[in-house]
Amino acid sequence: MRLLHILVGLATVGLARAVVGPGTVTGNTAVHDPTMCKDSSGKYFIFSTAVGIEIRTSTDRTAWTLVGKVWPNGASWTDSYTGTSNGNLWAPDCYYANGQFWLYYAASSFGSQNSAIFLAKSTTGLPGSWSNEGLITSTSSSNNYNAIDPNLLVDNGKWYLSLGSFWTGIKSMSLNPSTGKLSSSTVTSLAQRTAGGGAIEASVIYKYGSYYYLFTSWDKCCAGTSSTYNIRVGRSTSPTSGYVDESGVALLSGGGTLVLSSHDSIIGPGGQDLMTDGDGPILIYHYYTSSGSYLGINRLDFSSGWPVVV
Repeated sequence: MRLLHILVGLATVGLARAVVGPGTVTGNTAVHDPTMCKDSSGKYFIFSTAVGIEIRTSTDRTAWTLVGKVWPNGASWTDSYTGTSNGNLWAPDCYYANGQFWLYYAASSFGSQNSAIFLAKSTTGLPGSWSNEGLITSTSSSNNYNAIDPNLLVDNGKWYLSLGSFWTGIKSMSLNPSTGKLSSSTVTSLAQRTAGGGAIEASVIYKYGSYYYLFTSWDKCCAGTSSTYNIRVGRSTSPTSGYVDESGVALLSGGGTLVLSSHDSIIGPGGQDLMTDGDGPILIYHYYTSSGSYLGINRLDFSSGWPVVV
């Protein structure tokens, strides 16, 4: 009987530690920092880091086709931040409502605070259809944070932009819902790390039930199979303050409950986005293999009060 208990216990531990792999996706899925939207016809769009920002579409959230770029002719207004002509544009975040796509994106270079966040709009989401809505906010070496990795939260008619990477961490700013631009210059701190060189970025705030969940990516990005990126979370009853992890540690004090890290052949998952679909909350992210970075899509289960990848 004791042996049976031991075997059952070991089996239970094994199940508890099992990590669900990415859901099945096919087609062109070589993305980095993906964000996903769904239009009124049910078509899915993924926008991702690239020169000009790449656009992929799908009718079923599984089979993906690369259809072009947001800026097929370049985005010269970002050159002073990327430091090159027609450089990579980073970590877009899309929002679709009332027949309109809103796309926030960043321009910078590695390790620099000479950074900016811009806005684009489109009614179709397709290449060549986008209007340049201009600069939203920027930083320089005189700031103590970095204006990259934008994410929009729309909550009861109020719009919030979260942003930040390294330095003093994740910030929040208020937006005007009519224009999508800043309604105030106030910068509010949401999360910060001192460990790991202060490596925290890629914020996403997602409302579920009575809580706001702040997801971030920690540690080393963009190093292929040497990446140590992992996804963390905290929650609060306010969108702009009071985030703690499952152990009660404040995110401003380095807290963050692990959601997803490297497992099996999946290396460095992060650069995440969240959306609500017909089957519930959806986590979108990239991960690395020896061949490059690829799209990961999983459902999230919040039934325990904390997100679990399923």
